[in-house]
Amino acid sequence: MTPGQSIDGVLIQWGDRLFYPGNRIVHTRPQPKLSGLAAHQRAAVIRARIEATVVRRAPQVMVKVTGGGRGMKAIAAHFRYISKNGRLDIEDDLGDVSRGKSALHGLADDWRYGGTFIDDIGDRREAFNVMLSMPRGTDPLAVQRAAREFAKVELADHKYVMVLHDHQANPHVHISVRAESRHGKRLNPRKADLHRWRETFAEKLRDQGIEAEATRQATRGRNRNYDTLWRLKARQDGRLKTTRLGTKATAAAQATRAQAVEAWMHVGRALATSGNVEERKLAGAIAAFIKEMPISQAAAPQRAGPEQAPKSKPIDINHQRGR
Repeated sequence: MTPGQSIDGVLIQWGDRLFYPGNRIVHTRPQPKLSGLAAHQRAAVIRARIEATVVRRAPQVMVKVTGGGRGMKAIAAHFRYISKNGRLDIEDDLGDVSRGKSALHGLADDWRYGGTFIDDIGDRREAFNVMLSMPRGTDPLAVQRAAREFAKVELADHKYVMVLHDHQANPHVHISVRAESRHGKRLNPRKADLHRWRETFAEKLRDQGIEAEATRQATRGRNRNYDTLWRLKARQDGRLKTTRLGTKATAAAQATRAQAVEAWMHVGRALATSGNVEERKLAGAIAAFIKEMPISQAAAPQRAGPEQAPKSKPIDINHQRGR
């Protein structure tokens, strides 16, 4: 095995942990059993994501479920809100674009009767409100095109409408999607679904020539605690009686952050041994990136037990390189 193949193997093993959270199991041996060409291609993809994250600091997409209606009254109200009461174009899942109050009434009737009947007020969620957003300065039309392609992939077989908002600082697209598909299957987005949605949206943006990434918070050295859908709704209704920390501080969250640091260190050490000067520069960028992480995250992974918080120790990704 050549040094380049060895580095590729490390990138695949530990890069998967950083960028593809569905691949949970990481073994130090044996190396991933991919053909030489497949392994090299996989490693190249991970190198590109590393560069986007630690060197170029590519903008991160935001995909957020902001709520959802439990009846047609709430769904129609959201139609009016996102379209500014019919003043903005609203596009449906067939690609038809309409505007005006009469168009909104037509959409509401289509949703009410197009499948299982939706009463004005109900007990179950009949729609989900999703927002796709990018930072200030991103081309709004590119965001709209990427959102359109995202919806074709992730919301296929569901009725949905979308509206571009380009009048605020961050260009974003509001999507309202009917929970029940045309074949009776109900949408129920979970954490893993939201991460996949972010990955898909980022991919569609890159297809539009917009640099975008969808890395996990732990991978990026962030630990913000976003409110769940039920907390958002409870706050809107004035029913929320408890508050929680703005950052993730549980033992599980600390363990996830420590595992991310461990993965970064393995990747950095492998690149630091490379004979390629660009890869050694990338190792240096990784070292700088780790040092920027909050002190609670930049810690050595602990194996002793779930109650022990990781303890900080100096980070040196170059110790394996010959001096």
